[in-house]
Amino acid sequence: MRRFNSLITAFIIALVLIHVIYGSLVLFGASPGGNRIMEVLTIVMFVLVVLHIVIGLKLTADTIKAVRRSGVSYPKENRLFWTRRISGFALLVFLILHVHILSGRHEGGVYRLSYFGILQLLVSLLFVISLLIHLTTNIRPLKIALGLSDRRNIKGDILFFVSIILLLAGIAFFIYYLKWQAT
Repeated sequence: MRRFNSLITAFIIALVLIHVIYGSLVLFGASPGGNRIMEVLTIVMFVLVVLHIVIGLKLTADTIKAVRRSGVSYPKENRLFWTRRISGFALLVFLILHVHILSGRHEGGVYRLSYFGILQLLVSLLFVISLLIHLTTNIRPLKIALGLSDRRNIKGDILFFVSIILLLAGIAFFIYYLKWQAT
């Protein structure tokens, strides 16, 4: 199950990166929104995220059962484990808000997004931060589960690339916020 979850996670990361790049271009105004291919990719990503959540909940429940059976929890040693779970939960909350905030509609052949004020900006930036924390804390176990060796410090390369993409997302949200304030 962990191996399957790792493969799902790798696909989610790839789809998230595509989504972030395309979505940033839309928010910058450099690309039209409402692209049918992106809608399909987003639906596929949503299904994979739901599978990832279900598997994560099952693995967390198994861990909690094992802790109860042993009678010892080792909270200090398991801090990273709980950081991964809490950041995943925060990510879920912000994902739901992200979908609500950036759900658009078609008007006269043009894709229009909803109002984007300071609250929407803060939620969007918290979404990016929680995604960064969740990815950062989970890259090492994902790399191990996928059997990737770290001869070239691939973890650092992945985190650098993902950080650049997420910085792009944060800048795009901020510029989009400024556009809304100018109108």
